[in-house]
Amino acid sequence: MFRLETTKLDIAYEERLIVEDLNIQIPQGKITALVGANGSGKSTILKTMARIMAPKAGNVLLDGKSIHKQSTREVAKQLAILPQNPTAPEGLTVTELVSYGRFPYQKGFGSMRAEDKRMIEWAIEVTAMTEFHDRPIDQLSGGQRQRAWIAMALAQETDILFLDEPTTFLDMAHQLEVLQLLEQLNATANRTIVMVVHDLNHASRYAHHMIGIKKGKAIAHGSPVEVMNSDVLREVFNIEADIVIDPRSGVPLCLPYALAGERQQSKTPEQLVMNSAMVHAGGRAEPRVQATGS
Repeated sequence: MFRLETTKLDIAYEERLIVEDLNIQIPQGKITALVGANGSGKSTILKTMARIMAPKAGNVLLDGKSIHKQSTREVAKQLAILPQNPTAPEGLTVTELVSYGRFPYQKGFGSMRAEDKRMIEWAIEVTAMTEFHDRPIDQLSGGQRQRAWIAMALAQETDILFLDEPTTFLDMAHQLEVLQLLEQLNATANRTIVMVVHDLNHASRYAHHMIGIKKGKAIAHGSPVEVMNSDVLREVFNIEADIVIDPRSGVPLCLPYALAGERQQSKTPEQLVMNSAMVHAGGRAEPRVQATGS
């Protein structure tokens, strides 16, 4: 089932067309990852679907109605977006930030209802930020900061959540922390999540649906099994890659080895043995000296 889709969508910066005739559908209650090379139009598409940018032509439809013809407040009750690298005013606490998510429901300046307070507390709790609720955003770690922003988006109480590269500039542990939180929110709260993801293997691991974007066009879409293949990666990313199955999750992972069209020089048996020895020795392969009799 699709609540959100684009039809014949054109997006331009001034007169330069970035996206042309885009027709994509977002599965309801699933995690969708937009993937593609830098400059492919992923973030532009996300912003337009979230009503931050206006299209040059075509439509973004939510429940069959153009979101660009609906009021900002009405759209904000149905979808929320976490932009790339958001910043908060100095000294703003977690609770104060999360309270911003209740804006679409407030009729007067500063009027906070019991329902607003309940949603703020729930959003802070579900993102595991309760112990940091009164801490300033600028005193949090990278992962905690992203969780606080996600809490703000959750407090907005929407069925659809957009995220633009939510793991950018985070170390591996904090990347997993954020992605596992999104996976949990999708599974327990049935949130439809649409996110731009740079790491293909993260997209394959955490998304149910992937859309490969190249030069503003959807080149491939479907499950990770359907999208993560050598032909699609060559077309979308201009790389040659081997596809392996993750023994833990069963999803396909890519191992890039060359730019598209380049030949990879085969390793000699001796090099393969040395590589294997380095792996088993934790990256330190000791030369083996064969003893000879005197």
